[in-house]
Amino acid sequence: MVATAMEGYATHVGEDPHLWFVTGLLHDLDFEKHPAEHPSPSLGWFKDWGYPPELIHAVEAHAYGYNNFKTLPQTKLAAALLACDELTGIFYAYRKMNPIPYGSMKPSSIRKKFKEPSFAAKIDRSVIQLGCDHFGIPLDDHIANLIRFLAPLP
Repeated sequence: MVATAMEGYATHVGEDPHLWFVTGLLHDLDFEKHPAEHPSPSLGWFKDWGYPPELIHAVEAHAYGYNNFKTLPQTKLAAALLACDELTGIFYAYRKMNPIPYGSMKPSSIRKKFKEPSFAAKIDRSVIQLGCDHFGIPLDDHIANLIRFLAPLP
């Protein structure tokens, strides 16, 4: 979901859809095996593998407030990843409760769930807002964009 959202944003803002998709796809590469260190292991791997510095920065910045990471997003790519990562979690949780296609979701319904701290309680809404602020997009527009970008997903 994150990769699809990122690709949609890249196209929307005139950036490289492949880089943005790959960043969204790989941003949590180490999380399952190294949750207490995430994203440190993958940051090292990406450097060793010669991945672009923009991807590495975005992966580091997406962990803002997690495992003591304090890197703020300095690029559109990093800000978009921060804004998209956790919000797609709210979309996923909403769909589990209401099995409708992403493209049929209403922005007001997602916004309502966003405001309910008990819904998908582990998702840090302040990080989503921080990503939106750095990306320069109002939250309501961001939600509407994600519905559009995620619409083709099954």
